[in-house]
Amino acid sequence: MVRIYMSTNIQQQIGESLKEAFGAVLGLSPSEIDPVIRHAQNADIADFQANGAMALGKRHGQSPRELAEKVVGVVDFGTFADVPEVAGPGFINIRISDGTITSLVEEMDTDALGVALDDNPHAVAIDLCGVNVAKQLHVGHLRATIIGDSIARMYERVGRKVFRENHLGDWGLPIAMVLEQLLSSGVNLDTLSLEDLNSAYKNAQLVAKDELRGEKTAKAMQAGPHRLIEIEEQNTGAIAAQTAAKKLLNALQQGDESLLKDWQKLIDCTMKSVYESLDLLHVNIGPENNRGESFYCDRLGGVVDSFIERGLAEEDGGAIVVRFKNRERPMLIRKSDGGFLYATTDLAAIKFRTQELRADRVVYVVDARQRDHFKDLFDAAGLIGWDKTPDGATSDLVHVPFGSVLGADKSPLKTRSGSSVTLSSLLHEAVERGTCEVIRRSKDPKSPTHGMDEDELRTIGRQIGIGAIKYADLSNDLVRDYVFDMDRMVAFEGNTGPYIQYACARISSLIRGGDLQKDAPLQIVEAQERALALKLLQYNTVLHDAIAHLEPHRLCTWLHELTEAFSAFYQSCPVLKSEDGGTKRSRLRLADITRRVIIDGLGVLGIECPDKM
Repeated sequence: MVRIYMSTNIQQQIGESLKEAFGAVLGLSPSEIDPVIRHAQNADIADFQANGAMALGKRHGQSPRELAEKVVGVVDFGTFADVPEVAGPGFINIRISDGTITSLVEEMDTDALGVALDDNPHAVAIDLCGVNVAKQLHVGHLRATIIGDSIARMYERVGRKVFRENHLGDWGLPIAMVLEQLLSSGVNLDTLSLEDLNSAYKNAQLVAKDELRGEKTAKAMQAGPHRLIEIEEQNTGAIAAQTAAKKLLNALQQGDESLLKDWQKLIDCTMKSVYESLDLLHVNIGPENNRGESFYCDRLGGVVDSFIERGLAEEDGGAIVVRFKNRERPMLIRKSDGGFLYATTDLAAIKFRTQELRADRVVYVVDARQRDHFKDLFDAAGLIGWDKTPDGATSDLVHVPFGSVLGADKSPLKTRSGSSVTLSSLLHEAVERGTCEVIRRSKDPKSPTHGMDEDELRTIGRQIGIGAIKYADLSNDLVRDYVFDMDRMVAFEGNTGPYIQYACARISSLIRGGDLQKDAPLQIVEAQERALALKLLQYNTVLHDAIAHLEPHRLCTWLHELTEAFSAFYQSCPVLKSEDGGTKRSRLRLADITRRVIIDGLGVLGIECPDKM
């Protein structure tokens, strides 16, 4: 006789019991068996269905239906489930008992909400946001920021130590050229504005362009002497500017105190704007999360030396490269002029994150175009052993690629003038749209928000607008491009953030109108009560699956399904109008658990949930 024990992971427990039963019938170890447990398509017949007899029967020369009947005769769920039934060619239908569902929901009605903590002592490091100094955040930073923050929140929800690593682009020749531009143009760095930075950055970019190709083209097209002289003068200016910038960078690297103070002013100006956007976006990234290129600059020589000393790198035309057996392209870690590259900095960062932060999972939330770079990076780290923590635990190095945000024309989202959309403008538009909708609804005398002051309405509008953008982004398969459609995002219907927020606010209103007793006995009897309860009991599994696969959309999909399950329950099972006092109290408690799980799940995604809408 095989028995199973209470657990919020019902599917796993059913599977373990059936493994033992199949093993007993077939004379096999349970570890050799997959009972293939699925949610039943028809809830009127069963809650779960085991399809393992189909493959196992054929493999062991037995009729799948006869095998299934033997297994049903052996397995004993006790009071956990009703007696299973065999259907069709060998499917095993399992219906969880009402008493079991009631007990399991009772168990999850704590602050933990049934979520099991991960006792892994190692940290998780998440590379996210990726701000470049002297540039405004644009829509491309949206995904790296909110995806990374949601993954960090998921890990934190199960008790893991998380390091959010904002790898600033704050060092090297590009930044030196911006600083040189500002100093040579006489800009007062004490009153430096974002506009000053943008202008200097664009000018530095223009100067950095290789004009020699223009000279070759002009000669090939037999341009006049005046044009050739003009191009030569441009080249002379570009070379002079780059020479000045290199001199300035050398002084920075040597620790020139005055220049370091000026350099810090560039960072402060950039990050002031960044923090305003991040605060509006409701993500947990602050100064303590900044560890940019400058942090690693003193470690780069040691990175190259380590590869050379272990025979993992070689000289190639004066440069130092790492070669891989399974691909032709080498990884360049030091240029022939002695300069370092992004790959060198990224290797230094991996070493720091696995050796000093002791992270056994390092996650890079970077767009999909960087796949090859991370393939090389992770393989190089594996060669030298930086994919292990000091205590010998293997560190999982993962690239979470994501697609682009597209406009209505299916091309990368741009402004009408064709320039990149700034993140700040996008967020403020979302907040304004959310606020307008909240104010419009508040004018209805029956609305819970009727009579609220404007500040309260604007707070709710911000929560809805930002929640709409974040949910729309996170609910997509990350690697796919998606069309940015503000009208769809802020809608209160469909699979949207506002729909789930609104449903949660309605549950809050329902509870305010009743007499919630948190210790009221639960009575889960009706079909819609059972469906809602079974959906609630999936929370722990869904959250841990989302973490294991680094896919926030799994949680988004489930939250929408939970909201739909509550809607069906509410329509079919009267709560406040229930004539039986015990039933009313039970349903209020079930509604309260649902509300708390929705708030918790949205919080894991970094989405706030207004109490009134």
